[in-house]
Amino acid sequence: MTASIRPLSELESFLESLAEPHILFDRQYRIISANEAYRRMSGSARSVIGRTCYEVSHHYSVPCDQAGESCPLAQSLASGRREKVLHLHHTPRGEEYVNIELSPLRDSAGEIAFFVEKMEPLQVARGLDDKHGLIGRAPRFQEMLGLVARVAPSEATVLLQGESGSGKELVANAIHQASKRAERPFIAVDCSGLPETLFESELFGHERGAFTGATARKVGLIETASGGTLFLDEVGDIPLGMQVKLLRLLETGTYRRVGSTELRKADIRVVSATHRSLREMVAEGSFRQDLYYRLNTFPIAIPPLRERVSDIALLARGLLERLATPRPMHLSAAAEALLCTYPFPGNVRELRNVLERASLMCDGEEIGVEHLAREIVEGASAAPPNIAGGTSAGAPQGLAGLECEALARALAAHSGSRKALAQQLGISERTLYRKLRACGIGASA
Repeated sequence: MTASIRPLSELESFLESLAEPHILFDRQYRIISANEAYRRMSGSARSVIGRTCYEVSHHYSVPCDQAGESCPLAQSLASGRREKVLHLHHTPRGEEYVNIELSPLRDSAGEIAFFVEKMEPLQVARGLDDKHGLIGRAPRFQEMLGLVARVAPSEATVLLQGESGSGKELVANAIHQASKRAERPFIAVDCSGLPETLFESELFGHERGAFTGATARKVGLIETASGGTLFLDEVGDIPLGMQVKLLRLLETGTYRRVGSTELRKADIRVVSATHRSLREMVAEGSFRQDLYYRLNTFPIAIPPLRERVSDIALLARGLLERLATPRPMHLSAAAEALLCTYPFPGNVRELRNVLERASLMCDGEEIGVEHLAREIVEGASAAPPNIAGGTSAGAPQGLAGLECEALARALAAHSGSRKALAQQLGISERTLYRKLRACGIGASA
């Protein structure tokens, strides 16, 4: 197709009438038409017409699949069908995750000639540090987020599986916030903290006089969550006797208050989570197989922090902003590099506790290695993982070496200019070049 070919005015008018950002582009990734919502989302002072979609959305110089991401255009050409992916886009508000739905358009010969792309920002997650929502850019995090984006709009029952402290409740809340039930309650139930004698009453409620001490009618958590989402945390700890009643709720959508014969209709979406292997518990006979299959409609694995090391710096910045400290605080390059070599068996929860303690030990605004707990320093790997474009063999050792390691990590993860990298690190461009030279890291633009 030549640059002079214009789309039908009717198609342009249709795209302009849509509330969500939409673009029309050709097989060479060139944008032919963009509606107002897309122009507003891109925030570019220049016209987007004639530019490539990957340059506008990602600031890439090559298509997404050549830059390590999935490309819906390539997938659509291969399948001949509509394709959906989750991408990280540059916007005036910073990096944001966006659901992409791409539809191929065929010419009179039946060949795919154009594509219409619809974009829906996933407001519950960010690629950069943020005070709200999920934070991360690591491949394992993006894989998980892609599943969240797919299942959230549905009514499917979701089972989150992950280690303690990995953020299962945050993910459950993100599913709720991205669902059609977002304006209704999100009720979390800690199943491990409820004894069997109270579990049924707390979940289903009870009538006055249902048992000794029931002096008044009590509304259960299912009723409290009506219209919204019920999050069952540590579902593997539910007593066997209660599992059959939960199964009945999931199968029939009905329940009874304790001491009542009235059948009540439950209007809830169930999301559950566990750090235990329910499959193994089923084999041992401590968890009902039929309940397991009901809960496991759409499983999502929550990655431990050690599998998303590149997110530690982002998470640390976001967590430091959330901590109620009397002054803004940040990590030194050496402290950040050290945290990136620690395995964090307690995951994000442990990282938060480490930062809270360090902020109390620090009298200034910069948290250094000396402010971190001894077990963190001693538990960190003596030999940090090798990084593409990392430090040279002659790089400084000790704390200076850790700073070099942090710079190497930042450089490897950054795709923009050195000026932008310096701004991201909070230092001048001249200081950045000086530090890169001292560490033996290539400082070419």
